[in-house]
Amino acid sequence: MTGSPITAAAAGLVPCETCGLLARPASANVPGHCPRCGQELEWRRHRSIQTTWALVIAAAICYVPANLLPVLGTTTLGSTEYDTIMGGVVFLYTSGSWPLALIVLIASVMVPLGKLLALSYLLITVQRGSAKSNRERTRLYRLVELVGRWSMLDVFVDTFTVALVQLQPLMSIKPGAGVIFFAAVVVLTMIAAESFDPRLIWDAETGKES
Repeated sequence: MTGSPITAAAAGLVPCETCGLLARPASANVPGHCPRCGQELEWRRHRSIQTTWALVIAAAICYVPANLLPVLGTTTLGSTEYDTIMGGVVFLYTSGSWPLALIVLIASVMVPLGKLLALSYLLITVQRGSAKSNRERTRLYRLVELVGRWSMLDVFVDTFTVALVQLQPLMSIKPGAGVIFFAAVVVLTMIAAESFDPRLIWDAETGKES
């Protein structure tokens, strides 16, 4: 068979986003509720593209101070030193802990940036009505959803360090302003991934207006 696969929308079915059941809607205008879990059914998430763009732009703005402002302040014998994310990566690398430096670099710098680029790519291709590489773009979206929670690694490291190293007045460690912006980036990108409707990826192929 060489024809294009029939999508759920083309077959008049709507998937439940909670349990995944394909259900036949009560009507075209009001899909109703899922017969299995009772969740309200939607053909497409309302204003998905606009909401996701707003969250991605906000996360991109927060990404700049998250990397420029210090995330950790260390006070030793009256002297205070502040480290940014990249400063911490360089310190870990030069001190011989290159595996940990690599983990922090990937989780705290590359993953959030990659999520922003991936979500922007998905939004642009959907808005342009691209019907190519639908499966690959869907897998990309699932990957963004999967790795989102691991972006908080740097915040976790800072939290544990602050909790463990409290030897005042000899030494104290406090989180910096960069942690707030970094956490904002992670939370905003996670919400952006949830607000994006992956079904829009397939709409161009079926010719369905969204």
